[in-house]
Amino acid sequence: MSDDDDIPLPKKSRIYYGSLEEKERERISKGEGGYLGREARKLGVEAGHINISSGEFYDVEDHISERQAEVLAEFERRKRARQINVSTDDAEVKACLRALGEPITLFGEGPAERRERLRNILSVVGADALKKTEKLEDAKKGRQEHQQTWYHEGPSSLKTARLYIARFSLPRALKRLEEARANKETPDASRTARQQELHKGLRALNNFCSQIGDDRPISYCQFSPNSKLLATASWSGLCKLWDIPDCRLVRTLRGHSTNVGAIVFHPQATISLSEKDCNMASCAADGSVKLWNLESDEPVANIEGHTVRVARVAWHPSGRFLGTTCYDHSWRLWDLEAQEEILHQEGHSKGVYDIAFHRDGSLVGTGGLDAFGRLWDLRTGRCIMFLEGHLKEIYGICFSPNGYHAATGSGDNSCKIWDLRQRKCIYTIPAHHNLLSAVRFQPTDGNYLLTGAYDNTAKIWSHPGWSPLKTMAGHEGKVMGLDISPNGQLIATCSYDRTFKLWTSE
Repeated sequence: MSDDDDIPLPKKSRIYYGSLEEKERERISKGEGGYLGREARKLGVEAGHINISSGEFYDVEDHISERQAEVLAEFERRKRARQINVSTDDAEVKACLRALGEPITLFGEGPAERRERLRNILSVVGADALKKTEKLEDAKKGRQEHQQTWYHEGPSSLKTARLYIARFSLPRALKRLEEARANKETPDASRTARQQELHKGLRALNNFCSQIGDDRPISYCQFSPNSKLLATASWSGLCKLWDIPDCRLVRTLRGHSTNVGAIVFHPQATISLSEKDCNMASCAADGSVKLWNLESDEPVANIEGHTVRVARVAWHPSGRFLGTTCYDHSWRLWDLEAQEEILHQEGHSKGVYDIAFHRDGSLVGTGGLDAFGRLWDLRTGRCIMFLEGHLKEIYGICFSPNGYHAATGSGDNSCKIWDLRQRKCIYTIPAHHNLLSAVRFQPTDGNYLLTGAYDNTAKIWSHPGWSPLKTMAGHEGKVMGLDISPNGQLIATCSYDRTFKLWTSE
């Protein structure tokens, strides 16, 4: 054996690819390495030279990138802050802080620190924040101006008229309250029985008569105070009087040359007023307002002063005053005895469409195309209630005979009930599938509400409760107007289909 044979061959070391973690775990589980090996590993782990993973990991790159982003953002903010010009006037700095909703001063803060704080805030929220705030303030002021009520200085005759209205309305209000107290003393059983009987009759309503009224759509209809005549207005410019219940044409009133918006009877017409006197008033889209008697086909007088469309006219319960609504954003009150305009009242931001007088004569309600309604005290001239809640134009307004409820119909397909005592909306009726064109309370007791709409139907709702009682379907076109006879026996509806219909219970 040679010396070369005694030289041991060198051991080839194993090369491991990847992590030795799995091998190390197997070796530890088999108990290899002995006590010294375990102590060495323990010391290595404690010193941080050996790391055995427990499945958790920490993404160093993402952490570094987040920190870098934060640092870069801070540098950008400081750069923007240096470029922002802040006023040196301390009052202006405080005003800017107040506009941004920040405290105008902090404890121990001086003008320089306050100015620096404003600069830092603007560097975060943006230099345009103050401009946006100014725009919001301007828009808010604009809305407030739209809701602001304008009062015009009236003539001396207006004061006389207000005193007359006060003397007229107070006794009527006293009488109404006495009737309400007397009705309250009625036993509940009797009141309930009477209401059930009324509802039974309303559910039995049927179409009693259907009459073609004109060659063009019929826009308005109203019963005379004695319930024996029906006046209709048409887009042809003609107004007609019909005998009720025969639906026989009595007279054709010729005077308007364009769409007639409404024709209304004087409160005492056909009762105590002579046929030669002024018994009716009508208005048209050309701004004309005409007065009529019951003997002639021609108007007896014209009311001049409107330059744009007049949508509705209404008589004051006294019969002395006439109210008109105009598309010039105003409504007007005319004294027919003095033969002059005594009040030109603005207050709506768009055209005024409908007008209604309170039963006592003390209040008047107006509904506008701005989706708002207003209640005015005629004795003082003040707007006492703002009807806010509709989403679209108000096309109808009516007071209940009880004196404290009002109803409005709107283009948002709903009818809202307002309580004058609480000065708020107490109920919203999702009444129709199209815009409401008219609303009417029962003229005697207000025990039900009638609504008409462009879905070709008219509906009756109970009061109180506002539950549906009857749907009157029969028109082939949209219902444009309706009315309830003063004696409560008939309901009239007029439509775009050029007909008017009478409804009564069997």
